[in-house]
Amino acid sequence: MNNVQNKMIFIENSRKEYALSWIEERWKKGKDFLGTSTGILCGAMTWVSHHELVQGVCCAGGFGILAGGSMTPDQLSEQLRYLDNARCRPFGVNLIVFHPKFQELVDVCGQHKVTHIFLGGGLPSSSVFKSLASYNILPVAFAPSVALAQRLIRSGAQALVIEGHEAGGHVGPVSTQVLAQEILPVLGKEVPIFVAGGIGNGRGIMSYLFMGASGCQLGSRFVCTHESKAHDAFKEAFIRAHARDAVLSYGIDARLPVIPVRALSNKATEKFVDFQKDVLKEIEEGIVTLDEGKMKVEHFWSGALYRAVVKGDVEYGSVMAGQSVGMVKARESCKEVIQTLTNEMIEAFNETCI
Repeated sequence: MNNVQNKMIFIENSRKEYALSWIEERWKKGKDFLGTSTGILCGAMTWVSHHELVQGVCCAGGFGILAGGSMTPDQLSEQLRYLDNARCRPFGVNLIVFHPKFQELVDVCGQHKVTHIFLGGGLPSSSVFKSLASYNILPVAFAPSVALAQRLIRSGAQALVIEGHEAGGHVGPVSTQVLAQEILPVLGKEVPIFVAGGIGNGRGIMSYLFMGASGCQLGSRFVCTHESKAHDAFKEAFIRAHARDAVLSYGIDARLPVIPVRALSNKATEKFVDFQKDVLKEIEEGIVTLDEGKMKVEHFWSGALYRAVVKGDVEYGSVMAGQSVGMVKARESCKEVIQTLTNEMIEAFNETCI
């Protein structure tokens, strides 16, 4: 190897070290809060984010989040025992605040010495934060606006996730980019803020670190990992999909409100529109009451995510996916995903800043 080659290698290594030091400084607050070696989180995805995926993400240097929102206390305890036996820490648990056994789920987390709980599905009350504090659990809340973010911090949230409508599953009306512009300059120095929704590569992560984020949460990017136990058909649907295929469910009449859910368009998506038309006709003809009609629409998707993720019914199940699904190209390990994201971040930094 000649002097010129040695010099080129030295320069390349120096650029990489400089990029890594900048990245480390930017997400240090997030890393310190999470206790991880990166500021990359794997979002909680129902039926996908079980102990295997959480463990895989944690072992790769990320922060895995167990999807506990649809579990019973016994089911959650079983999942946590697996993680305890694997000595997999740190990790978080996502809980839904309106779960009928929410406090029992918190108690289970406390018994297993879970360190972080991510609070979804509504605005947590002050009693929720007090309950978590009694177990020394760090609460993380989802903030859809500056005003609510400030309120959550005052109530006891130690960190925030801001998630735009590009994400998969139940989403709000505002894009990730707009939420980041509104919230990060105001609160980015107060508490760690993690950005989520539509992020599928390291360049996306870098853009939010530049804006003041402490890290980023990705979901769809981890669905096709080897550690994910999602059905093969579910994974193949992700690999085939493009960003435009991840669409929102929508209501056709204000009398039948529909909570927007982003998922891959399939036969169930088409059937849902026709189903609403049939229900409206039944209401107009007096066959069912308005309340009965609302209940029928609400129950249309019942069990649909389970059918897709666990049973592999990607035609009539709900294949929840974010718009970043188009960046999922192959099956990889969690370690490969996080390494790829890190390399992309370094490349983006060197192209932009040097």
